[in-house]
Amino acid sequence: MTKPLPECTPNTWEFLRDAMIKPTGFREYDARWKYPEEINLPGMTALGLGLGTQIHKRGIAPVIAVGNDYRDYSLAIKNALILGLMQAGIHVKDIGPALSPMAYFSQFHLDVPAVAMVTASHNPNGWTGVKMGFERPLTHGPDEMGELRDIVLNGESVTRDGGKYEFVHGVKEAYLDDLVGDFKLSRPLKIVCATGNGTAAAFAPELFRRMGVEVVESHSTLDYTFPNYNPNPEAMEMLHDMSDSVKASGADMALGFDGDGDRCGVVDDEGEEIFADKVGVIMARDLAKLYPGSTFVADVKSTGLFASDPELQAHGIKADYWKTGHSHMKRRVKELGALAGFEKSGHYFLAEPIGRGYDCGMRVAVEICKLMDRNPDKSMSDLRKALPKTYSTPTMSPFCGDTEKYDVLARIVEKLVARKADDQTVAGRAIKEVVTVNGARVILDNGAWGLVRASSNTPNLVVVCESPESDEEMRAIFADIDAVIRTEPAVGDYDQTI
Repeated sequence: MTKPLPECTPNTWEFLRDAMIKPTGFREYDARWKYPEEINLPGMTALGLGLGTQIHKRGIAPVIAVGNDYRDYSLAIKNALILGLMQAGIHVKDIGPALSPMAYFSQFHLDVPAVAMVTASHNPNGWTGVKMGFERPLTHGPDEMGELRDIVLNGESVTRDGGKYEFVHGVKEAYLDDLVGDFKLSRPLKIVCATGNGTAAAFAPELFRRMGVEVVESHSTLDYTFPNYNPNPEAMEMLHDMSDSVKASGADMALGFDGDGDRCGVVDDEGEEIFADKVGVIMARDLAKLYPGSTFVADVKSTGLFASDPELQAHGIKADYWKTGHSHMKRRVKELGALAGFEKSGHYFLAEPIGRGYDCGMRVAVEICKLMDRNPDKSMSDLRKALPKTYSTPTMSPFCGDTEKYDVLARIVEKLVARKADDQTVAGRAIKEVVTVNGARVILDNGAWGLVRASSNTPNLVVVCESPESDEEMRAIFADIDAVIRTEPAVGDYDQTI
């Protein structure tokens, strides 16, 4: 195979003929590009040929389930990817439009080893990408992505005979059946279902009604122009809209889903926006009673309560803080035999006997309904208020270019590590530890912390801070961490701040 071009001008002869793939699109745990500026359709075919070559290289049965999210260009991209897979001699089982977790489910349902889901996830329109995996329920991590990148960019793909196409009907219905089973609520529950007009609009309202939920639909008509907001339940714009809907409808809560349905955001009955890591602690408290002694994995952006909460400690829960990213977290949950993993971004990884270990916003919605059913005298705000009080920032993302961000981050981490070595303070407190498993999580002597890491999906750094003491201390931590970040001129403005 000819090596793909790193760039190619749209509206040229070459753009419609030659594969073009920007190398930075191969990220830590999935592939993500602006379309068509960074990848064209021949480039996506080259990616499929490379992925098929990787399947053969690893000795995996040459069968793959393929789906696409609900964006106007995703079908064309999926078809280009499928063409490449078939050129590599792969039997493609096309499950049609899907959520990412529906694609992961299809690996089990159809008993196939591999999956490729065409999605830009929560990124705005203009982005595309592929989430893929060979070892269910895992998806590609850095090693697999590095191998795939080299196969594609070095022109090492191999064409083979035997490619086959098959469209598989009924996977959506089987997925919903698997999620709900015969569960029905024994208490009344009114829920705002927020999908931001994304793919989850085709799933979530029906899912809730099957459980007996009274549904208040919020932007739950499929519309790939996203006329209201980009579906991302970590963004304050979506959370604020969910809060307004709760207050207007008198609902018991709002549950919101991102563009490909693998994340879930929560607003309680008082309209309070609960960051996903705190929802994780609420779920962990409930699950700890059913499965005492379990291990929970939390990403480095998440609250310290997984380790410090007295109720979790009373049930013998073990907390493990790990790298942010759905592939990293899925792998860690499987390695440790953990019951669940929680990310501040709203990815939840519920393993056996609750789920299958992959991230599924719909599964989270079902388990939250079950949690409420097990606590019929409690509201979601009651459960929130029962948590130890902490003060935390939203996830903030200052711009930093994809080709620079890891070098920039390395220098920032070095400066923060040196700050501890020199006995300097943050927010006037001594630094207890700097955890560098994924960027730098600076932990202070009272358990407060501030994190800076590189985004794996977008040209940004990521900053999160938390204090168990006060909003004032949380802001002071952010100010000191940001002052170190600002020593790097390549770092730009924040997408949102406190």
